[in-house]
Amino acid sequence: MNVVSRGIRNAFRNSIRTLSIVIILGLSVGLSLTMLVAHQAVGDKINSVKSSVGNTVSVSPAGVRGFEGGGNPLTQTQLASVQKLPHVTSVTETLSDRLTSSDTNLQSSITAGSLGKRFAGNSGESFTPPAGAGFGGGASASGGSFNFTPPVTVTGTTAPTDLSSGGATEGGGTFTLKSGQLFSGNSTANVALLGTSLASKNNLKVGSTFSAYSTTITVDGIFDAGNTFSNSQLIMPLATVQKLSSQVGDITNATVNVDSITNVNNVTSAIEKQLGSAADVTNAAQQAQQTVAPLQNIQSISLYSLIGAVIAGAIIILLTMVMIVRERRREIGVIKAIGGSNIKVMAQFMVEAVTFTALAAVVGILLGVLAGNPITRLLVNNSSSTTSGATGAARFGGGGGGAGGRSFGFVRNNFSTIHAAVGWDIIIYGFGAALIIAIAGSALSSFFIAKIRPAEVMRVE
Repeated sequence: MNVVSRGIRNAFRNSIRTLSIVIILGLSVGLSLTMLVAHQAVGDKINSVKSSVGNTVSVSPAGVRGFEGGGNPLTQTQLASVQKLPHVTSVTETLSDRLTSSDTNLQSSITAGSLGKRFAGNSGESFTPPAGAGFGGGASASGGSFNFTPPVTVTGTTAPTDLSSGGATEGGGTFTLKSGQLFSGNSTANVALLGTSLASKNNLKVGSTFSAYSTTITVDGIFDAGNTFSNSQLIMPLATVQKLSSQVGDITNATVNVDSITNVNNVTSAIEKQLGSAADVTNAAQQAQQTVAPLQNIQSISLYSLIGAVIAGAIIILLTMVMIVRERRREIGVIKAIGGSNIKVMAQFMVEAVTFTALAAVVGILLGVLAGNPITRLLVNNSSSTTSGATGAARFGGGGGGAGGRSFGFVRNNFSTIHAAVGWDIIIYGFGAALIIAIAGSALSSFFIAKIRPAEVMRVE
């Protein structure tokens, strides 16, 4: 009987002990695989988040905030140089304007209310619309009374479906095309997308026309952004708005997309250096880091648990093999007495250890397949709850609720989309881990085998 067959047969000499060892080692291997699955799934999600969240830089004319403040518009020539910077994947350019009753036959779907009147002028006082503010056709003062009709906001853009901050509309939201079609980013046609509220207010549908800038504009589509402000706006091709409003080449906002959030700060610095004092440059790197932080915590926990499970398995097989060697001292002495070498005897016990761990690996892989996704989600949900509490405290105690709420909303959405799956690579890693455990656990026991002297064993017996 050769060394391998003898080692495999010896693994089943005590069925109760074998079963106990396989179950305990199986739990260790299963935990190792589960933590490996969780570590890999969360790592993939972190990479996904880093490549898609917080990887934008907002560029606006210095001193401008919407239609407040002052300053001079940026130019497409300036932004063309930004597009060429390293790690910049794309630049979305927008030009915002306001249409009053003298510029368009559209009626705003927003009622001014007390806030609108307050922003436009104080009630009971004579009000003269500021130059260029767009209030000329909608505000009047008579006998101490003030009437104000909000203008219609128009945005020229190269990305009509981008409703993010600094994107196609100032109100944000999620773009949903209800009817019609989108225009291309480089279009020069006299077309527009209308928000549902604005279209309803003016009884317009796809194919209808309206007047703006003394030009007939065709409705290409109707969109729903999910909020009142954005649904009261119209979106047009950037080149069209630039031409009709006599602002050729001008840009009031640009969103620079970076290949990864790890490069956002470097790109921000490069843009600031490129544009100098002509632009205000901001990014969302901090918010993105807050988004990724809980995922990184889960990844660290799973890594430490993986290391702990592998060490625990090695210790289990070590103690098991040491115990078996001590039980079989007489047998080892006899084998060595009849000519068996230390290498053959150690190989026999190593095969026995590998047999234990191979059986345990099968059990562990089954546990990993069944428990990988649930345990990953359990870790994620616990971290999500912690993040929720911290965000709630910031919302009600720190005055930053808006950004915090949006940040947590994104974190929660990313948590919910994490899916842990056991692939063939994980199974191979599992068998590899089991082999490492077997070799590490039987190494020390092999040292004890080499120390056994046949004469001493036979004399004791």
